[in-house]
Amino acid sequence: MQQVCLWAPNALSVAAALEFKYHHTKELEEYLKGVHAAYPSLTHLHSIGRSVEGRDLWVLVLGRFPTHHNIGIPEFKYVANMHGDETVGREVLLHLIDFLVTSYGRDPVITRLLNNTRVHIMPTMNPDGFEATKEPDCYYTRGRYNRNGADLNRNFPDAFENNSAGIQPETRAVMDWIKNETFVLSANLHGGALVASYTFDNGNPGKLLTNRSPDDDVFVHLAKTYSSNHASMYKGTGCDNRQTFPEGITNGYSWYQLEGGMQDYNYVWGQCFEITLELSCCKYPPAEQLEKFWRDNKVALIEYIKQVHLGVKGQVTDKNGNPIPNAIVEAKGRPHVCPYRTNEQGEYFLLLLPGTYVINATVPGFKSMLKTVEIPDNTGNFSALKQDFSFSEVSDQIRSRVASCPKIPLYQELARTSAAVKPTLNILVLMTIILVIFK
Repeated sequence: MQQVCLWAPNALSVAAALEFKYHHTKELEEYLKGVHAAYPSLTHLHSIGRSVEGRDLWVLVLGRFPTHHNIGIPEFKYVANMHGDETVGREVLLHLIDFLVTSYGRDPVITRLLNNTRVHIMPTMNPDGFEATKEPDCYYTRGRYNRNGADLNRNFPDAFENNSAGIQPETRAVMDWIKNETFVLSANLHGGALVASYTFDNGNPGKLLTNRSPDDDVFVHLAKTYSSNHASMYKGTGCDNRQTFPEGITNGYSWYQLEGGMQDYNYVWGQCFEITLELSCCKYPPAEQLEKFWRDNKVALIEYIKQVHLGVKGQVTDKNGNPIPNAIVEAKGRPHVCPYRTNEQGEYFLLLLPGTYVINATVPGFKSMLKTVEIPDNTGNFSALKQDFSFSEVSDQIRSRVASCPKIPLYQELARTSAAVKPTLNILVLMTIILVIFK
């Protein structure tokens, strides 16, 4: 068994070396490389790109199959420090790595979690901003931005309006990363408040409920999962008497409008449910507080990862059993303006709360297939309900491909499209036609 090689003396020394302090670029890199060297069969370390000043954007992947995607195993990610002066998440994720690798093979829950989930951890998306923050401060500093002075959480294509901000190297790297993986669930870690915020961050002013996504119930559940397992976030007291968050959660747009945010981009174009976790009232607190922040967040971080196994997953295949990429698979009542599609292995993952749903699989040019499923809560079993679709009339030679979703605002007409909440086959066909036109 591969666990046998994990408990070498050098592995223990690496774990013991992780202190509760701030790790600058060189120390962070050395720690990640040390973990990978100590746990080579459990981890994969790679850089997804470079910052403006040339620093690597490191990602450590953990799981039974760390180097590549395996059919049926969902992809999860944590990203921290996209605002360089919001530092708690950066250090908390290093301690999460430490906890996961030292618990694997010893703790049955963590072992099952990593055997059935591929976990990607990026401790810092904005290393230049972190290094530029010379004087730690609880409030705003110039280190918030990247080296070009750009706010990376205002830098993504937006679902409601044209974002004129030039795409930064760090943003482009994350966009390509999302495109190349089948991420299902994610969270990005910030500071300056104590709350779990969820999609949408933007909306159409004056149009009722346009800030609520078709999967609002799932997002509320995800946010509550984190806040309720956090030491104090669930109390909803916020950081001062003027600001409260019932149950420690908020819809992003209801809190304040944000254009070009990463969590909306993940959901609309990445088919990945992401929430934003504000972990500390003080953006850059003293290092002696880091151990408490780790204790406060430890259980919540693990329980949130488990939610990647909500809902239903499966493969769409042709009559010969070959996977069909780009087939549209969605639950009735939850149409995404940019339809959710299968990956190159014909896989789909839909996060849904326990209940009865009709799943609609559509291969453009062929009759849709509908299946009614009863979805249990399988998060404790580390596997979503499995439901495959086989299109007997489709062969590898004749199956068509759906165009990629255009990177333009698509939700400008969301109120008109979703107010009636009628996710019929006609809407799916219309979406397909729109995509082809844009191509």
